[in-house]
Amino acid sequence: MWFGIFVFIMTELALITPPIGINVYVMHNMAPEVPLQDIFMGVMPFVLVTLVFVVLLAAVPELALFLPRFAFG
Repeated sequence: MWFGIFVFIMTELALITPPIGINVYVMHNMAPEVPLQDIFMGVMPFVLVTLVFVVLLAAVPELALFLPRFAFG
């Protein structure tokens, strides 16, 4: 379960960081007047928060199971 959550979070991170950054390129196509560099700089706070969460998840694996245990007892 922990590995699945870890892979899911890392996939989310890949969707907003270069060179893959599919979500960023979609945003650029929807707002072509905004430079691509500005969009990438706009997602940097989300990248940093996600990286902090990944470090916490690696340090405290019980975080991955907190919500399922809380929801299902």
